[in-house]
Amino acid sequence: MAYVISDACTGCGSCVETCPVEAISEGTPIYVIDADLCIDCGQCADACPVEAISPE
Repeated sequence: MAYVISDACTGCGSCVETCPVEAISEGTPIYVIDADLCIDCGQCADACPVEAISPE
């Protein structure tokens, strides 16, 4: 199960730096997680200062 980023995303980029498989990229207008690459580690959710990332 991949993680997803909600509309609460502020675009700070904290999650991008923590992803060990580079599954997060800049989308329009928020960041997006590639479900095929996501390994469900949760590091991005822990790094998000606005709690915009959760399991799908």
